[in-house]
Amino acid sequence: MSDRLEKFSYDDSVVRKFALATAVWALVATLAGLILALQLVLPALSFDLPYLTFGRLRPLHTNAAIFAFAGNAIFAAIYYSSQRLLKARMLSDALSNFHFWGWQAIIVAAAITLPLGITQSKEYAELEWPIDLAIAVVWVAFAINLFGAIAKRRERHIYVAIWFYIATVITVAILHIFNNLVIPAGAFKSYSIYAGVQDAFMQWWYGHNAVAFFLTTPFLGLMYYFLPKAANRPVFSYKLSILHFWSLVFIYIWAGPHHLHYTALPEWASTLGMVFSVMLWMPSWGGMINGLFTLRGAWHKVAEDPVLKFFVVGITFYGMSTFEGPMLSIKSVNALSHYTDWTIAHVHAGALGWNGFMAFGMLYWLAPRLFQTKLWSTRLATLHFWLGTLGILFYIVAIYAAGVTQGLMWRAFDDTGRLAYPDFVETVIQLVPMYWVRALGGAMYVTGVLLGLINVLKTWANRPQEYEVPVVEAPALTPYEGPEPKVVIPRHPTMASVGYRLQFFAKAAWHRSWERRPLKFTLFVTVSVIVASAFEIIPTFLIKSNVPTIASVQPYTPLELVGRDIYISEGCYNCHSQMIRPIRAETERYGEYSKPGEFVYDHPFQWGSRRIGPDLHRIGGKYPHLWHVRHMQDPTSTTPQSIMPPYAWLLEDDLDYSVVQPRIDAMAMLGVPYGDAVTRAEEMAREQAKTISEEIIKQGGPDNLEGKQITALIAYLQRLGTDIYKQPPAAEATPVAVKENHDAAQ
Repeated sequence: MSDRLEKFSYDDSVVRKFALATAVWALVATLAGLILALQLVLPALSFDLPYLTFGRLRPLHTNAAIFAFAGNAIFAAIYYSSQRLLKARMLSDALSNFHFWGWQAIIVAAAITLPLGITQSKEYAELEWPIDLAIAVVWVAFAINLFGAIAKRRERHIYVAIWFYIATVITVAILHIFNNLVIPAGAFKSYSIYAGVQDAFMQWWYGHNAVAFFLTTPFLGLMYYFLPKAANRPVFSYKLSILHFWSLVFIYIWAGPHHLHYTALPEWASTLGMVFSVMLWMPSWGGMINGLFTLRGAWHKVAEDPVLKFFVVGITFYGMSTFEGPMLSIKSVNALSHYTDWTIAHVHAGALGWNGFMAFGMLYWLAPRLFQTKLWSTRLATLHFWLGTLGILFYIVAIYAAGVTQGLMWRAFDDTGRLAYPDFVETVIQLVPMYWVRALGGAMYVTGVLLGLINVLKTWANRPQEYEVPVVEAPALTPYEGPEPKVVIPRHPTMASVGYRLQFFAKAAWHRSWERRPLKFTLFVTVSVIVASAFEIIPTFLIKSNVPTIASVQPYTPLELVGRDIYISEGCYNCHSQMIRPIRAETERYGEYSKPGEFVYDHPFQWGSRRIGPDLHRIGGKYPHLWHVRHMQDPTSTTPQSIMPPYAWLLEDDLDYSVVQPRIDAMAMLGVPYGDAVTRAEEMAREQAKTISEEIIKQGGPDNLEGKQITALIAYLQRLGTDIYKQPPAAEATPVAVKENHDAAQ
């Protein structure tokens, strides 16, 4: 440090904007969630409108919760804490404002396109390619702004919160870019460059690490800054924070494949994901311990301060979620929990408890400082805390019970060795009371969020006419002239080599030198993430035995491809899976288990992550065309106790044949062997639609469906899972064993 003091001020105007946006989007995101919870018990709440169905609103809810609510909270935390930790204003006020307004524009674009059915269908990455490009541009602007502030800092060592911010910025960029590599097929339509098994792997490499590096690491940075401030206590352990950080950065990136146990993913990949997921428990709890122990000597404040109440419960939920996550990654547990509401309970415990409560605690701490007035009502903040806590408990207890009920009923056999509950809807009926309790808990949480928004807005309304802008003084940063620890640890003349190395490591002086060199630090983070990712990704793509080919599997016809796009647009993947696991209960219920080679033309994959309805991978040929017409028009006409909303507009909306050829062309660019369809896709689609329409008429159905969307959707559904029972192009006869399996499935 030099002796010359420099005067500067912080830009809190952008923090105010992000803080207010956090409070507003919190209400929007949780209210959307409450509507979805109610739709599961009152399907009529979709009002027969395509824009309000569960399938279309569910990704809107998740994107609003993650990127609108949590995202704005992250940016408020980073912009406020980074400037003070670095003793420097952000690189550019213009970049800060571009970041804020660009991010809000992206959220609004998501809020418009998702209900319109414009989606990639990849969980947490549903937004289509133009919006993905906008996200990349805004994220780069944010990164330049943050790293620019780090470069001009007046504090030599970067504090632990900054470590987590750096990991977030770098890793989210890598995840976003590589998971969203697509071939556009229109202004708002694209196809993933990956297919089937590889696409599933990339999606859950992204999906799990979006949770890690968007919903965990930045909130840990938030915790490391705001909790000590609120408690007026230093962080419990600097050395534990080092262990916590680097363990998370290196281990987390491996864990994604545990979302795909017993699927068509190679077993080595899911096992590797499980091993690293179990290892995650230790560093995660290291962070929880560091947070809770920071309150040593300050626990008496928790009873009086709503900010600390939110932080303590938030960190506790972090500990609960990071214990349960590794447990759910164990294959025997995952066999019961996967596709059930157990996963939903787990996710919401983390989202509502950890992310939500940490964000609200930060907002209540920031509000009087940002708006330079007293918090409007401490009692209202305390009421918000209790409503939120009780709401979470009502929600997760009911849904944990629902998840275990589902898992046990799906796998139950009677004394004769048959499925005890062969009809899927039997499990749905049992869950309805639990769904009502979940809705009650959700309503309590939303009420608390509304009170929080009112409290923040009232505090903002009491702000002074002009904000005071404090001038801060700090010496400029000069080149470091002190001793640097050697990279090669020297031997000690009076101590055993191993002992000296352990002592050197324990002192953590080596890490202090990294903290003085943020570029080197960032490079180490980047290398850790890329190397860990490459070890899993490269073998999955290069070893052909991971996806054995099946000669009879052929590309979708032009009409089936458009029908698949309609399936995706309507959000059917949010309720139905297309993955039969090699578990007896599933093969008894649905048919032959799914093979890796069946998905080689699936851009993107449609394996799903939840079963509100039955698996559809072997639905092809199970019912006549007319059954599907009636099922879509009124689900209760085929399944009286169904909670699926009607999709009557599919029988009324015209099928746009003009999109058929561009979509076939895009798939051909991805290497799908389309043959004649490359030149006559629209003609082929019309021919197949006419055939299906004539068959519907013969079955006693309406005679006006040839040009309607329902016809394309039926074409797709009737194709699902049938290829393995067909003759390969060069074969003369269907193998007897395959035919017998087909007959058994029917």
